Amino acid sequence: MPRGGVLVCGNIVADILVRAVDRVRWGRSTWVESIEQHLGGNGASTSVALGKLGVPVRLLSAVGLDGFGDQALERLRSAAVDVSPVSRLDGPTPASVVLVNSAGDRSLLHRPGAAASAFAEPVEFDAALTAGMSSFHLANLFALPLLRRHAAETIRRAKAAGLVTSLDTGWDARGRWMEDLRPCLPHTDFLFVNEDEAGKLSGTGVAPQAASRLRGCGARTVVLKLGARGSAIFTADGEILTPAFDVPAVDTTGAGDCFAGAFLAALSRGLALENAARFANAAAALAIQQLGATNGLRSWDDTRAWMESAPVRRR
Repeated sequence: MPRGGVLVCGNIVADILVRAVDRVRWGRSTWVESIEQHLGGNGASTSVALGKLGVPVRLLSAVGLDGFGDQALERLRSAAVDVSPVSRLDGPTPASVVLVNSAGDRSLLHRPGAAASAFAEPVEFDAALTAGMSSFHLANLFALPLLRRHAAETIRRAKAAGLVTSLDTGWDARGRWMEDLRPCLPHTDFLFVNEDEAGKLSGTGVAPQAASRLRGCGARTVVLKLGARGSAIFTADGEILTPAFDVPAVDTTGAGDCFAGAFLAALSRGLALENAARFANAAAALAIQQLGATNGLRSWDDTRAWMESAPVRRR
């Protein structure tokens, strides 16, 4: 059984997925296979992964006073996510148009909406917010404009409140990268980052060197998401490489969030780092086989069963 819940802080986004878009031709109509609305956002996707995997999860976020916000909260509740700390703010709910090509790769057009005015102050970790929680996860440092200003103070407070801390960087559209991340790292137990983000943050495309530089800034454990090659964990004791499962990619939207949520779920259930990474790889592999960030996710037991016979990608 889970040892404790996860308090997630991150965005909630209404995703409009358009597949398959291999070329955009301005001034012309492009016929596509499908246009669908799904729940997205780093905070929402990570929380849904935790909820579906049976780990208590509470989401700290904001949506607008509109239909998109109503739908997003209902979908989160149906995935066993506690949305009581979610604020309803003036302005539209954050939304993205996600263009997915035939290989499953995607390009996003994003409107921050109400999220642009959320988290004007550092998070206060009072008894009501942390009740039943054992860890705090910041799902995307760069997605919430105001939060990035005092993200370091928020994570410091989470650590002071006795929570295990984790942070997923996301992509920095403003290009500030280490300027905003560096102050967070001394208070971060687990840093999740993909290869492209690690290169921007560290100045090197060599994974072990990138992880070493990030750990040198204070992050205790660096979890590098390698996409089709799986994942790598870097600690003071060395490197743990875990290959990906060999599955066809339909839509990679939210795969990194599902990986992070599943990794945290596995740690919450007492799995060792290597086993947590393998389980997270499995959850991500299931997620990318369906349209939508989290539609492909399964329960804890069903994911474990799927792993037993699923093919592993050869390096």
